[in-house]
Parts: sequence; C-alpha cells; structure tokens
Amino acid sequence: MMGESTTGKRVVIKIGTGVLTRGSGGEVHHAMLARLSQAIADLRAAGNEVVVVSSGAVGAGLSTFGLEKRPTEIEMLQACAAAGQARLMHLYETQFSHHGLKVAQLLVTHDDLRDERRSANVLATVNAILPHPLVIPIVNENDSVSVHELKVGDNDVLSSILARIIDADLLVLLTSVRGLMGPDATSDEDIIPFVDNIETVLDFARDEKGELSVGGMASKLQAVKEAVSAGVETVIASGLHPEQLGEIVAGAGIGTRFPVSS
Repeated sequence: MMGESTTGKRVVIKIGTGVLTRGSGGEVHHAMLARLSQAIADLRAAGNEVVVVSSGAVGAGLSTFGLEKRPTEIEMLQACAAAGQARLMHLYETQFSHHGLKVAQLLVTHDDLRDERRSANVLATVNAILPHPLVIPIVNENDSVSVHELKVGDNDVLSSILARIIDADLLVLLTSVRGLMGPDATSDEDIIPFVDNIETVLDFARDEKGELSVGGMASKLQAVKEAVSAGVETVIASGLHPEQLGEIVAGAGIGTRFPVSS
C-alpha cells in the first residue's frame, strides 16, 4: 500500500518498447502489460493523477503485415505504427477494464508540444480528463504521420516535454534496466541512486536498446535534462518491476532519481 505522502501527485509514466514487447517479433508482453496496468490503477486509486506515455506501437503492428523484425523504411514504420496503435490501445483498454478504469488516447507530435497554442490545447485536454478518476489518459507520438520518434527517441523527450506542459510533479521513465549505471559498473545492479547535477552524468549513457527500440540511455538522459530544468523531478527505473511504482512516487524504490535543484 502507498503512503499518504504520495496522494495528490501528478505523475507522467513513460513506458518503453523494451518493457511492453518481447522478442524481435514485437509480440506484446501481455503479462507485463497486466502488471503495469495493476500498478497504475493502484496509483490512481491512491489519489494520484496519472498520465501514461506509451511506446510500442510499431512493435505491436509488425504482425499485421507479417513482419518479424522492425522495418527500416519510414513508410513501413508508419504503417506498422498505424496498425499497432489500434492494437495497443485495445490491449490497454482490456487490461484497465479489469480495474474498473477506461482509457483516453491522445496522439501528439513534437510540433504539437513545442508550439505554444497547440500545447495549450494538449494541456486543456489532459486537464479535462484527469478530474475523472476512472479514466487514464494514454499519450503517444503520432508515428503514423510524424517521423521524429521513429528516428530519434522512443518517446523519452516527448514525455519530458509533456511533463513540463502539464506541470507534473514527477516523471518516471520505465525502461528495461534498473537505472543509470556509472562507467565502472559491472552489472545492472550497480546503479547510481541519486544525481543532483545531470550535467555530470551525460557521458554515462550505455546502449540498452533492443531491436524494436529507438531510444537508449542517451535519449533518456536528454529527457531528464529537459524535465529537471523545467522543475519536474525525474526517475529512471525498471519497467520490469512495475510493482514498485508506488514506492517510486513516494520517494523510494529502486532506480536513479534526479531531484529538482532548490
């Protein structure tokens, strides 16, 4: 159970492709999605406002076109994203329904979030959804019409921009590793628990990308830098252990935490 200290926080949770899918064929990891949905439902039940930024659309759409690996052509990537978005949202809808929750999808582009007028529309939509405790907004880059995330960052930077726009208290980047590892780390258990100055660790990025993932640790650190500079505390943690989300929101848990400088 979560402590009272977490109540009332506005949290953006970014779920990476490596967490949502398994194998080079992009099969959606149904058991993991169920665990993630349970953990997010628990956060919402404890009084937190939760916005999910989900990757995985391309991977989820590969089977539609009989593909076994992520294509390289932009047009085919966009086609996979178009098919995968529908499948992914159906799976989210199914899993959250087990907890009495519904979902609302927001497809955005970087231009939507960078433009002042359009970002104001995104904020207005999120603010209209969050007062309804039984609805979880799920945001993704509109990969079927935009190629930025297909080439660059697996929704990492997008999630940090969104966290700034909606004035989130916390951004949680869920990935396939436990946190940020230093240059002398010998295993993924050797993570750095706290980083007070993001500039001191920008060179620590290690490549933990999977075959279906575009973003790596470098992308996540760039996202952290953007979020923290905007006043949003950020945590990089393992999405393979979603049960600790409550602890992370409460200020504990296993991961690398980037507090906002006072």
